[in-house]
Amino acid sequence: MGGWFSQVDCIQEKDPVGFPGIIQHIKTFIGEADFKRIRGAGFNHVRLPVDYFNLFEEGSLKPKDEVFALLDKAIKEIQESDLDVILDLHKCPGHDFHLGCSQEQPFFVSADARKDTAKVWSFMAERYSSESRVMMELLNEPAAADSLVWDKVKDEIFWAIRKHAPKNTIVVGSNKWNSAREFKYLTPMDDDNAIYSFHTYTPVTFTHQHAAWIGDPFFHIDRPWPGDYAAPAPDESGKTRLDVEYGKWDKARLQESIQNALDFRAKYDLPVACNEFGVYVQVARQYQLAWMRDFMEILRDADVGYSYWNYKNLDFGLVSKGESLHESLAQYNNPERLDNELMELLSKG
Repeated sequence: MGGWFSQVDCIQEKDPVGFPGIIQHIKTFIGEADFKRIRGAGFNHVRLPVDYFNLFEEGSLKPKDEVFALLDKAIKEIQESDLDVILDLHKCPGHDFHLGCSQEQPFFVSADARKDTAKVWSFMAERYSSESRVMMELLNEPAAADSLVWDKVKDEIFWAIRKHAPKNTIVVGSNKWNSAREFKYLTPMDDDNAIYSFHTYTPVTFTHQHAAWIGDPFFHIDRPWPGDYAAPAPDESGKTRLDVEYGKWDKARLQESIQNALDFRAKYDLPVACNEFGVYVQVARQYQLAWMRDFMEILRDADVGYSYWNYKNLDFGLVSKGESLHESLAQYNNPERLDNELMELLSKG
């Protein structure tokens, strides 16, 4: 449910004239009808990302009462629709997963940033500690240069949450944008109420091809699925810190790309989940669906739970409203602007 309490700036950028302001946006962007649709399709949870600066004053970290009242209402209505909630801290003091694609984030070297993040989580954890159906995801897509650094840092935030929420499940992700490959550096918490998560957009040169927010020329090439992708020329690799993946890609290699997470599960007998995946909606439809079918089969065969990115808008949405770039896409050509085919594919699990 990105774009609701998180990445609101991206929603505003796409429709600056129609953007009603953050409070009205939160009140109207997603609501009870959406939760009922999701539950009616057979899903049992939603992932609810929040950016700390939408909920707390920057600097003082004073909670914004009006926004928290709306978050309380959202969590209540989600649960009333018989859905669990993953409360995901999408951006925290000193860490922005998107900026992390091009530069190291202060969070990993700044004790002050991590203390501020602990303050943010302490408040939220205590506030929702009585909600047994609320899980708490400590940070979305950490982007440390060294996964061993994240492995140590994650402990600080985990125990800050656990101190105030002794009974809630905590979701711990791997480094490098929750890469499944980085599970080889991840150590489990000394806690039996945690889920370990990875994200899959592999290969990102396919799933994010032609994405408007990525300037590197290598990403602006048509690629089929499956396919054999040429390596970038020296002047095409750009400055991204993302893995620039090339070579032959098919279902077998896609399955191999998540093997470290499955090995972690087997080694420690701990639950893992894929909490983000998807293909940019402008990718040729036949290839978008081919990748999605392959990955859904991989998750099903491996018995891995999942959260799709994204429910509404942000270029991956099951629903697309107010996104002029995607206005003419055939999958949204219905009154609800809902990609029914993709929704059905996801609901079958």
